[in-house]
Amino acid sequence: MLQLIPGQRIHFIGIAGAGLSAIARVLLDQGFMITGSDLNSTDLTMALEEDGAIIYRGHDASQVGEAELVVASSAIPSDHIEIMTAEMQGIPVYKRKDIMEAVMFGHYNIAIAGTHGKTTTTSMVIHILQQGEKDPSFIVGGKMGNTGKNAGIGSGNAFVIEADEYDNMFHGLRPNLEVITNIEHDHPDFFKTPHQLITSYSRFVGLLPANGMLVGCIDDSITSIFIRNRLIVNLPIISYGIENAQADWRAVNIREENNRTVYTVLHNGKPVGDVTLTVPGHHNVLNSLAALIVADHQGIDFTTAASALTTFQNTGRRFDIRGERDDVIIVDDYAHHPTEIKATIQAAKDRYPNHHIWAVWQPHTYSRVKQFMTGFIHAFDDANHVLVTPIFAAREQPMEGISSLNIVADMTHPSVQYAPSLDDAVEILRERIRPPAVVLILSAGDANRIADDYLSVAEQA
Repeated sequence: MLQLIPGQRIHFIGIAGAGLSAIARVLLDQGFMITGSDLNSTDLTMALEEDGAIIYRGHDASQVGEAELVVASSAIPSDHIEIMTAEMQGIPVYKRKDIMEAVMFGHYNIAIAGTHGKTTTTSMVIHILQQGEKDPSFIVGGKMGNTGKNAGIGSGNAFVIEADEYDNMFHGLRPNLEVITNIEHDHPDFFKTPHQLITSYSRFVGLLPANGMLVGCIDDSITSIFIRNRLIVNLPIISYGIENAQADWRAVNIREENNRTVYTVLHNGKPVGDVTLTVPGHHNVLNSLAALIVADHQGIDFTTAASALTTFQNTGRRFDIRGERDDVIIVDDYAHHPTEIKATIQAAKDRYPNHHIWAVWQPHTYSRVKQFMTGFIHAFDDANHVLVTPIFAAREQPMEGISSLNIVADMTHPSVQYAPSLDDAVEILRERIRPPAVVLILSAGDANRIADDYLSVAEQA
């Protein structure tokens, strides 16, 4: 195992990303000397700077400096100037998965994975453990709503981490407890086929020791296979769900009350109590159910855990209500997969049954659009109006025949429109929206700025 010793100088390439900024935060708090570079600055990197890290804007060979090791984002190519400089100087270069075992060494490691919901579930677990005075260390792929943090070192034994499957990062973990919320093909630029993704998850589950616990959603068809396989060989497993009556923990009687989602928890078929969530949707019921199981496993009683969930504020860009003006509610959401989009639209309909639902979608990466085109075409069927912006390319180059215009042409929705730019989207919304309405900005790119722009325009009007 890689040895990390406080006081070492570690350089991060791509430090503004959610994954690297969190690792940098943990190591900085443990006494390491942190430098990093990225094209952009964020509030997370600015917070690192305030606490002593050195952050460079842009990339240059000189910025590697006297680093003893370098950590590079998965998005950084091997011919990057800082990587090449480090290699020429004999400085070892690692990816996230290469250092995580050393970062989390000595803790009871709780790894929360899944194609959808892992950020919210991780944040819920952290919040409950904090409220239950367990003070965990943690890494999560977004800023938690209650604290504004995405990572930290606690005094407790638990280390809670969002286990990212991209680039097989979660293969570098050594978990004692795993949560799998669901498994569905995603990241087609890395996992070329569903089989590759499932194989990656199989290896992740295989990292558990013989006494390690798997917590899995039995409603999900693929996760249920892992559950069944562990039951056959008598390995520890706790299942949860809504639809499947065989679940060890189950949510029933789900309803909306006063802009809150309320449900009853059954444990081994017996009622335990009710849970109230500020976040809407059945998907968040499942996320919170998984968090309750982890809390129970960590010795937190149900009453304390359920009480913590009533105060839970979701991670940024997860049904994040950015503002309301003239009975128009603006919601920013990270949904960028057909399943996530459908769930977010349904959650909005459940929470605001008398509002028109506007879905403003910024497609994310050409490979994802190409792979899931059929799913995207029908993902918006339950919205009243759909607005599609240009594709956010992220790390990709354009693909022939793949464009937002083509998507709109293939959609059969009665009210769908293409917006040539984000500014055009704001203008279309300003002209066409009639209250009461909910605007869902569905984007893993930069379309979240539509929220501020629309609210600013509305205020000026």
